[in-house]
Amino acid sequence: MNNTNKNTATLLISAPDRKGLVAVIANFLLQHNANILHADQHQDSQAGLFLMRVEWDLNDFATNEHDFQAAFSPLASEYNMSWKLSFSQQKPQMAIMVSQYEHCLADLLHRYRIGELACDIPLIVGNHENCRALAEFNGIPFYHIPMIKEKKAEIEAKQLALFEQHKIDFIVMARYMQILSGDFIDKYPNKIINIHHSFLPAFDGAKPYHRAHARGVKLIGATAHYATSDLDEGPIIEQEVARISHRDSVEDLIKKGRDLEKIVLSRAVRWHLDSRVLSYHNRTVVFD
Repeated sequence: MNNTNKNTATLLISAPDRKGLVAVIANFLLQHNANILHADQHQDSQAGLFLMRVEWDLNDFATNEHDFQAAFSPLASEYNMSWKLSFSQQKPQMAIMVSQYEHCLADLLHRYRIGELACDIPLIVGNHENCRALAEFNGIPFYHIPMIKEKKAEIEAKQLALFEQHKIDFIVMARYMQILSGDFIDKYPNKIINIHHSFLPAFDGAKPYHRAHARGVKLIGATAHYATSDLDEGPIIEQEVARISHRDSVEDLIKKGRDLEKIVLSRAVRWHLDSRVLSYHNRTVVFD
C-alpha cells in the first residue's frame, strides 16, 4: 500500500500493566480531538507489561508535535510509560548496507520505487562493488567502502560519519556479510534490521544452508531481526519457512532461501516503517 497520502500519528507505548490504561490513553486523545483509526494492545502477563499501538487521523487533531510532547509527558510519567511518537508525513531516512548478493536489495528498491516503503533512501553502502549498478539504476548514491579486518574501527567510523551526514534514522543490512561492532550497533539501538538466512535460533552464524543440508532438515527459513552485539541473537521481527526434501542440494537450499530472505526482510522493514514493531526484553510485539 502506498502511504504517501496518509496524515496520521502513531504512538507506541509500553508500561507496567495495570487496569484502565486503554481508557487513560483513549481519553487523552479524545481530549485533543483525535479520530482513532487503529488501536491494538497486548498484555505480557509474565513480564507484567502492557504494550499498545494507537494510530489516529491528524486532520482535526487539536495539537502539534511539540505541544503533544509537553501534554503527554506528565501522563506518561504518572504511569511509567515508555513511548515513541511518529508521523506518516515525516519520512524516515533509511540506509542500506550490502555485500555481493543483490536479491534483497533489488526487492527493497522495487518496493521503494512503487511507494510501498514510506521512507527516503539517501545512500547505499557496500563492501564490494557488485551492487553499484543496481543502486545507480535506481538513482541512489553508492559508496564502496571495503572492509579490512585490521582497520575495522576506522572503516566503521567512516560509515557512521556518512550516516550522520545523511541524518539516517535506521539501517537495513540487506545481506551485508560483515559483523558490526558493538560500538556501531550502540549508535542505532533497535534501528538496524538484519536478514539471516536461517530460521533462528537454528543455524546461526556462517553457512547456515550448508549446515542445514548436513543435518538433513526438512524446513529451511529466514529471519529478520534487530541487530545486537550478540550475533544473530537480536529481537526477531519476522520469519518464514519453506519445505525441502532429501532431493535438495545445498545449491537448491540457497536458491529457495533467496525467496524467503527478500520477502521476510521487506516485511520487517515495512512494519518498522509503519511503527508496528515494539521491542522489549530481546523480543518483539508486531501489531496488526
